[in-house]
Amino acid sequence: MMSVDWTKAEENPDKSQKIEGRFLLDLRAKVNDLEKQLTDTRNELTRTQNSLKTTGDSLETTMKELGSAKAELGDIKPKLEQTTTLIEETTQSNAALSAEIEELKGNLDSTNAKVTELESTLESRKEELGVTISELSTELEASKSKIQGFETKVADLEGTTSNSKEQTDKLTAEIQELNNKVSATQDENTNLNSQLMELNNILLQKDTKIQELTDNIDSKEKLVDAQTARLEEVETELGELKPPELGSGGFATEERTTCPMCGAVGHNIKQIEDKTKVLSYVGHIPMYAKKHVCKKCGYEF
Repeated sequence: MMSVDWTKAEENPDKSQKIEGRFLLDLRAKVNDLEKQLTDTRNELTRTQNSLKTTGDSLETTMKELGSAKAELGDIKPKLEQTTTLIEETTQSNAALSAEIEELKGNLDSTNAKVTELESTLESRKEELGVTISELSTELEASKSKIQGFETKVADLEGTTSNSKEQTDKLTAEIQELNNKVSATQDENTNLNSQLMELNNILLQKDTKIQELTDNIDSKEKLVDAQTARLEEVETELGELKPPELGSGGFATEERTTCPMCGAVGHNIKQIEDKTKVLSYVGHIPMYAKKHVCKKCGYEF
């Protein structure tokens, strides 16, 4: 008994050969093993083809979603740029208003200081004028008394003797001098009263100016509050319009914020300013950190 002579088999395929049974058994085992391997390979190929088909379908779906996301991004981008421009303009406007308010407050402080100084000067001047007027009034009354005394003396002298002409002339001159003093005192008193009225008018004008500055500051602060509220609304809208970022694999991925209390996602979660956390200031306007609020359960995180 012998093994297969493969050379003779190739030269004369129709000629029979004597083969040992053991060799045939080994050959059959090898054939069976190869058939089993072939079957396993075919099954693996089938599974690979199915997986490849599934991957291809998934890839096609992902490409469609990517195209849709790109189209949506193209629609949102102009609005996002417009909103960003509006935020920048509003921020600049608020900064300008804040600067103007600070300038007005500085003017108001300066005006208040001037008013305080004028009030102090006015009070001091009033006291001085009061003392001067009192002294002039006293002196006026004293002069009137002297004039009456001189007039009485003149009348007495004229009735009793004709030799007192020189004395009468002298008394008349003194009376005239006293009358001049009285007239000068009255003129000074009138002048002082005019100055007092002028000071009162200046004080009234300063009070009016202070009121105008106060009203202007209130108006500016209300405008800043309105602009700040609008800026918060625009920033909230900008957060909602922000497009999803691309993942590391090159396909569009959406990172969704989830409420830790009820599990709500997407449009049920809104972003607002956290008034307890100030990040920076633009002029005198605080820029706050952000936090999320669940529209369903109201939980903040």
